[in-house]
Amino acid sequence: MSEPKYHRVLLKISGEALAGDAHRGLDFDVIGGVCDVVKKCVEAGVQIGIVVGGGNFWRGVKDGGDRMERTRADHMGMLATCINALAVADCLEQRGVEVRVQTAIAMNQIAEPYIRSKAIRHLEKNRVVIFGCGTGNPFFSTDTGAVLRAAEINADAILLAKNIDGVYSADPAKDPTAVKYDEISYDEVLAKHLAVMDSTATSLSMDNHIPVQVFALKDPENILRVVMGEKIGTIVKEEL
Repeated sequence: MSEPKYHRVLLKISGEALAGDAHRGLDFDVIGGVCDVVKKCVEAGVQIGIVVGGGNFWRGVKDGGDRMERTRADHMGMLATCINALAVADCLEQRGVEVRVQTAIAMNQIAEPYIRSKAIRHLEKNRVVIFGCGTGNPFFSTDTGAVLRAAEINADAILLAKNIDGVYSADPAKDPTAVKYDEISYDEVLAKHLAVMDSTATSLSMDNHIPVQVFALKDPENILRVVMGEKIGTIVKEEL
């Protein structure tokens, strides 16, 4: 096997992707497929941090709406991410992969608290580190949490595994003329209001010069292809 393009990455997986075709809850066939490929990446020498969203159980703004106080709704979303983090951790352990779950909100009985130096030490020992509860603060998405953790652990890239195979000029499900980009700059994403990540996450990745590779999780092998340097999906980076 050739040398990986990236030595250390932050893999962001949406909660909805883990739900599979049911769109709610957990599809362990999907999770198992992802974990099989994460194991291959670890065996190839890639250090992997993972952030998982919680939308398969609860989305603060969408599900809480105006019926709940925003902070409490977001806290519920953080708990949803922790459920997903534990599920992914268990599937990885079943495959013989060493893994640690760290949460931005203290849950000492079930996970380690997030400590940057400890997370980096785990990565250096080839353990997968799963970061739960986003940033630990309301009003911030798990996309922003993923970019924050990527910056803190000095990740070479953010791998954004989604239900769509890249970045388009419009929603391809609604607009048949939508054009897929192979490469696009952070500035263009922000200027065109493209739905890659929220604007806070995009700005944070731009400020920290971290490229974002967007690709479809439908084929989990795409994760390995990306870390090995294949051109998959869309890369968001500095001015082209």
